[in-house]
Amino acid sequence: MTTPNPQLANEMANAIRILAIDAVEKAKSGHPGAPMGMAEIAEVLWNRHLKHSPSNPHWADRDRFVLSNGHGSMLIYALLHLTGYDLPMSELQNFRQLHSKTAGHPEVGVTPGVETTTGPLGQGITNAVGMAFAEKLLAQEFNQPEHTIVDHHTYAFLGDGCMMEGISHEACSLAGTLRLSKLIAFYDDNGISIDGHVEGWFTDDTPKRFEAYGWNVIPAVDGHNTAAIDAAIKAAKAQSGKADGKPTLICCKTVIGQGSPNKAGTHDVHGAALGAAEVAATREKLGWTAPPFEIPAHIGEAWNAVARGQAVEQAWNARFDAYAKAFPAQAAEFKRRMAGDLQPAYAEKINAVFAEIAAKPDAFATRKSSQNALDAIAPLVPEFFGGSADLTGSNLTNFKGCVKAGRDKWGNHLSYGVREFGMAAIMNGIALHGGYIPYGGTFLTFSDYSRNAIRMAALMKLRVIHVFTHDSIGLGEDGPTHQSVEHVPSLRIIPGLDTWRPADGLETAVAWACAVERKDGPSALALSRQNLPRLTDVSMVTNIRKGGYILAEGANPQAIIVATGSETSLAMEAHKALAAEGISTRVVSMPCTNLFDRQSQTYQDETFPINLPVVAVEAAHPDFWRKYVGRLGTVVGIATFGESAPAKDLYQHFGITTERVCKEVRGLLSRQQDRLESKMPAGIVKSSN
Repeated sequence: MTTPNPQLANEMANAIRILAIDAVEKAKSGHPGAPMGMAEIAEVLWNRHLKHSPSNPHWADRDRFVLSNGHGSMLIYALLHLTGYDLPMSELQNFRQLHSKTAGHPEVGVTPGVETTTGPLGQGITNAVGMAFAEKLLAQEFNQPEHTIVDHHTYAFLGDGCMMEGISHEACSLAGTLRLSKLIAFYDDNGISIDGHVEGWFTDDTPKRFEAYGWNVIPAVDGHNTAAIDAAIKAAKAQSGKADGKPTLICCKTVIGQGSPNKAGTHDVHGAALGAAEVAATREKLGWTAPPFEIPAHIGEAWNAVARGQAVEQAWNARFDAYAKAFPAQAAEFKRRMAGDLQPAYAEKINAVFAEIAAKPDAFATRKSSQNALDAIAPLVPEFFGGSADLTGSNLTNFKGCVKAGRDKWGNHLSYGVREFGMAAIMNGIALHGGYIPYGGTFLTFSDYSRNAIRMAALMKLRVIHVFTHDSIGLGEDGPTHQSVEHVPSLRIIPGLDTWRPADGLETAVAWACAVERKDGPSALALSRQNLPRLTDVSMVTNIRKGGYILAEGANPQAIIVATGSETSLAMEAHKALAAEGISTRVVSMPCTNLFDRQSQTYQDETFPINLPVVAVEAAHPDFWRKYVGRLGTVVGIATFGESAPAKDLYQHFGITTERVCKEVRGLLSRQQDRLESKMPAGIVKSSN
């Protein structure tokens, strides 16, 4: 790390400003204000303190940096380019254009060095809480006396918008409770949001708020004074050496658009290009004479961190080699976990887990089946990190032998408190950091609270597992506020999210296995409160893994009944009742429509032959099922909110019954026959049979 002389430091900060100005001006789109206002903070942090290796963005012990105010994306793009990441100037020139590595908001997996996708305000700082928590847990689990291999900080930039979002309260309150002393956040207090000066709608005493959370707060730092910023960071980093160390909020007073002679300090510079005249005036004010997208050599050399990063990484590699000699098993486990690979024992034993689960004859609520699956799978997945938003006893996300994590205590299960949104975004941060596979539970209805974080997990392709119990009107007496109607269908249409609604214990265990094995996206499990009978046997595992499969059928079936979750047993009852009437049907269990839709067209056509009419049954909004039943099929569902009553009475009240399914199958077959007869040529006599 280097401390440049004041003149060079000023030039290095101005390089950030100019790159942001030029990129936004060329794109005619973007947010130059935050990069211009936070340039000095960025120079001090990235040039003097940040531990990173631009030539290896995935180095395990790097500091994590999160730009929570993601609209200021040119700030991080400028930093990544200047410090030597694989982000050439041509990409900055292509800012906000199709297929560039410099999207309007930072995207992990697209831009080397970007740690998380930010833009929805408040989620970046919450991801940072998850990253810092993962660092603390891994340090507690793997560090040994005289052998420290996990020792890094998490830094986050956030603005007034992040502070106003409710999720910042959820996450930062928990961060204080957990004493995440290696989390350092910089509050860009510029008093401006899109609508103008925030004093009309945001007058919180932010320092006192964070002090109440249990944070170390450094107030009133001049965000354009590099010495003051440097001193604040040093004081913040000192917290990690204290037994009772706290996360730190550095409150930086800045001027948005600093350097612009006519627009600095106004909302005009927040989310729009400066314009050619103001760009020229800003260059003149800053004394910047280089052409657009050119950095003077001495400034570029000062910024380049490749060699410094390689040296720091090599020193860590040497420490890790010593650790591996002293603790070979732990070193191998750490490498495996950070790579995201499952241990070999998992593949060897998972089928035995399925056999064990399938052998259970009793009827269980699938929330209990989920816990049974966790009990069996958890020994094979030591990287599990579970939790619940104050509903552990209902969600049943704890498992035999799990250890409750606390303030300064390692564990693999956390009580998140009533923080559904915070929990979901913290899990994203844990997954992004690496080393753990996070899952967390709440009631399905409250997925509404966490929905945008679920969406972000899908967008980022994170291995995160959401456990949603009490999945329908089947929860009964808690009434319509807690009864899910639209939630499963709406989750199914989030791109990249696998939504499971299993029918029994084995389907639940397979859902867990598929979620654990999946590296390219999140999964959601919608589970019942009420007991469900066993419907499957271990021979069906391969087909269950396809998301949808033929559960039962008679000879020469005349219709298909497709169902999920608690209604699958109802479909089976209808199948048997219709058989007694001489009507042969096929029952398709569809625990995961997303996975079924990824199967071959041949498999899908074999499961749903085009000539067979389809009745779908699910205690949820019916519209989703039109993609399977078609215009001529029928859906037995619920298109209204529920009621407060015992579950059995509710199913009867809303007509989600065996009798109703049978009636709909008969009606489909009758209408099908009528259509066929209406197309008969003249002279053909209608059969009386």
